[in-house]
Amino acid sequence: LSKVKSDLMIPENNKNHHTEEISTERLIVRRGQPFTITVSFSAPVHNYLRQMKRTFLIVQTGSHRDKADEIQTEFPISSVGDQNQWSAAVEEQDPNFWTLCVNTPANAPIGQYTLLLRASKSSHFLGNFTLLFNPWCRDDEVFLANEAQRQEYILNQDGIIYQGTENAVLAQPWDFSQFEEDMIDISFTLLALGEHFQGEKDPALRKDPVHTCRAVAAMMNCSESRSLTEFEPWQHSNGIPPSKWLGSSPILRQWIASKLQPVRYRQCWVFAAVLSFFCTVLRCLGIPTRVVTGFTWAHNTKSSLSVDEYYDEDGTLLTQDNTAHVWTFHVWNECWMARTDLPPEYSGWQALDATCQEKSKGPSFCGPAPVHAIKEGDTQVDYDVCYFFAAINAKCQVWIHKADDTLRPAFGGTKYTGNNISTKSVGSERCEDITHNYKYPEGSLQEKKVLDKAYRNMKEIETTTSSSTTQFIPIPTALEEPVNLFIHLQSKSSLQLGQDITLSIEVFNHSGGEKATHLVLGIQALHYNGVPIAQLWKEEFHFNLQSNSVNNLQVSVPYTWFGKELGENHLLRLTAVLRDEDSFYMYLAQEEISICDSPLTIEFPENMVQYEPSTAKISLQNPLMEPLEQCVIAVTGRGLIYRQRNYRLGSVQAKSMQELQIPFTPTRAGPRRLTARLTCLQLKNLKSYRTTNIAAA
Repeated sequence: LSKVKSDLMIPENNKNHHTEEISTERLIVRRGQPFTITVSFSAPVHNYLRQMKRTFLIVQTGSHRDKADEIQTEFPISSVGDQNQWSAAVEEQDPNFWTLCVNTPANAPIGQYTLLLRASKSSHFLGNFTLLFNPWCRDDEVFLANEAQRQEYILNQDGIIYQGTENAVLAQPWDFSQFEEDMIDISFTLLALGEHFQGEKDPALRKDPVHTCRAVAAMMNCSESRSLTEFEPWQHSNGIPPSKWLGSSPILRQWIASKLQPVRYRQCWVFAAVLSFFCTVLRCLGIPTRVVTGFTWAHNTKSSLSVDEYYDEDGTLLTQDNTAHVWTFHVWNECWMARTDLPPEYSGWQALDATCQEKSKGPSFCGPAPVHAIKEGDTQVDYDVCYFFAAINAKCQVWIHKADDTLRPAFGGTKYTGNNISTKSVGSERCEDITHNYKYPEGSLQEKKVLDKAYRNMKEIETTTSSSTTQFIPIPTALEEPVNLFIHLQSKSSLQLGQDITLSIEVFNHSGGEKATHLVLGIQALHYNGVPIAQLWKEEFHFNLQSNSVNNLQVSVPYTWFGKELGENHLLRLTAVLRDEDSFYMYLAQEEISICDSPLTIEFPENMVQYEPSTAKISLQNPLMEPLEQCVIAVTGRGLIYRQRNYRLGSVQAKSMQELQIPFTPTRAGPRRLTARLTCLQLKNLKSYRTTNIAAA
């Protein structure tokens, strides 16, 4: 053949493959779906059929086709293509050009490929293309039948991560940015490094979404590798507090810019958001993924359904190494795929948790574990179903560590985990409760059957695997609880900024005689993992309770007593410890509440059009009785403004409002989100967001 030129028809192909948001200059296609290219020749090609029979296409990964750790496939150009394998067919032809339809198999390894044309003994470079998983293809293991779900779990870049408590769920905006152009290269860099440090060098493994998920997860916290993030809890002096991040792309770009040095001081919800790869990376690579939050989560239980927590006599949680067994909330990911390595009932959503786990063997992350297996108690199923099952089914017994170093059970303080599991709903910003996907109703016959099956499964594993150190301990028989006293603590599950806390405590005496009691009320600021930051308030009461009577207490705690020491997650634990002075029995009641009101509001004009200048208004209402000092508002909005803007407002007086005008020119049509974050001396990283619709020009 004479000199060859090619047109990869990038705009048309990328649009057909739902990748035009990633790039309009690079060919990015999805496996199992054909794409079209044209090949032109500098001189006419005579005897077309004979020439076609000795012309081939070559696809290969890497820059050296002879390397053993790369993929190379050669296939003929014919008049009819084969959709089940690499193939090419001539759709149109004349003496000076051919239009070729190139088919990729639905199980082809994802990656970055070079496309060559070979005729006789010479090869001609046609171009490069990137191949991704394809949830639109029925034969792909990540096929997702519902178009609205594909739009949400692949194409939507505006996410929400839920925090707070099980009774006061807070929505935090998160920008996945999976289609910003450099994200695809960063995603494959992470995948390659994860494979390297797991010792997996066969590029053919990339056809498997399970392999891809585990390789990416390994790069999140692998201590031996140049992991993406590094955990040093609650120490922000040399890093950025996790709540200050607004999205995935700045974290990923910082990792690349620092020559793969870990981005420090992450939390599980930052893990889950960045790993949207697992949401940024996995969505970018084509695997449907969503972020899930579980409230009251048992962490590092080592597959035990029985965990213990220890409190002092003032009601403060005692921890070792700054860790707690029961977290206020925990965030992980679910990715959608067929599990060809397992029976078909385990296909569908798979739970994947990149947070460091204390495991006896294997990697420190968990999953992908079939959500169906977790619900059914099939704890023998790969990967790590037993860890997820224990985390959402454990029962926590609370003990009081007395001053004389003795332990007393705290009656009434038992915690049950996995009470609320939530994710963002499809096509809206509403919170969807998906607890039923993970658990049968509490106390139901199905739940009892599942727990019994889980015990049997683990006993079988222990007998067949003598070297295993994992123990699946059943829930113990409840402590025989005296019915003499009962304590009930009640407060609002959420507070607005500046609002006082009102505690309502009822102490019941069901005994036949008078009781002398000692009551300690306390408030602690919390990290998201349940570890206390500081004791903010404590008050003690002594009173006698007559037989079969109740004592009601109403206590108000001013905001000024606790507001200055709120942690970055704005969580508080309220505790009431009651001691029977006669029997020395201890009783505990506790509530966790969140400060949930953002002082920022965002307003848009009614009608906005792409490429036409417009202005948004951000209002900052100071709810406190003191000025807010050194106020800075950070504003981001992909398709609305270019990069993050920071506005310095100085001081905002007590109980006053300050408005900020944000000029912008929208460059993209459709739903667009503007996010604002307030930081000042008194309040840290409070966020607000608003989504608007931009009309196409």
